Amino acid sequence: MAKEEAVEVQGIVQKALSNAQFTVAIQDGHMVTAYIGGKMKKFFIKITPGDAVTVALSPYDLSRGRITFRHKAGHPGQGNGPNA
Repeated sequence: MAKEEAVEVQGIVQKALSNAQFTVAIQDGHMVTAYIGGKMKKFFIKITPGDAVTVALSPYDLSRGRITFRHKAGHPGQGNGPNA
């Protein structure tokens, strides 16, 4: 049985929870609970409410995901800066 591919979506971090988990509002208006991916945790990438992130969702449970990328602020279409 082949492993299912994750669905990647863009979102904005709304709230920081305990254990490095976050509530993220994704593009279609849904709220998901997401945790920090391994490399982000390893290299101490800080995530705060308001950051634009990429979330990988499992096709089996669309209410939970893994944060795989934090977009740089100030870049058009990617971050939460004035041009986004």
